[in-house]
Amino acid sequence: MTTASKITLARVAMIPAYLVTMYLSGGAAGMWMYVSLGIFIIASLTDYVDGQIARKCNQVSDFGKFLDPLADKLLTIACMCMMTEWGMMPAWALMIVLTREFAVTGLRLVAVQNGTVIAAGWSGKVKTASTMVGLCFVMAFPTVSWLVNAVVWMIVVTTLYSGMEYFVQNWKCLGLSK
Repeated sequence: MTTASKITLARVAMIPAYLVTMYLSGGAAGMWMYVSLGIFIIASLTDYVDGQIARKCNQVSDFGKFLDPLADKLLTIACMCMMTEWGMMPAWALMIVLTREFAVTGLRLVAVQNGTVIAAGWSGKVKTASTMVGLCFVMAFPTVSWLVNAVVWMIVVTTLYSGMEYFVQNWKCLGLSK
């Protein structure tokens, strides 16, 4: 197993600790929320680090291509689920994120069956990075309602845009047009 993949696995391993500390915070500013924020920041930074190592050390692997985006999704969706439970994020916004993730994953699976690999697009990377940064701001300032609302809308807009871009650019992979 490559170093890059080990770092990605470490990100996945941080998610249970993150969830426990988030649960203990109860959605309120305080020690447990800041511990959660610290775990989330470290986990988010591993997304950058594993990618850099994979490219610079020629450690790009099929396992890494599968696990890295999965780890990102698990981390961000874990946070958004907790925020939805506490009423900080509306369920419809979380459902948009989940729908996009399932749809893009399904598109990638169909494409692979047809011999095409769909690489992560720029808008998907922007969506992931802006979501991670936005969620950090919400954890740092959970009672600032205008900030929480702005982050939710930013997540929804980048999610919808990147999802549409994946389908527009890869429509032929579905084999629906003749």
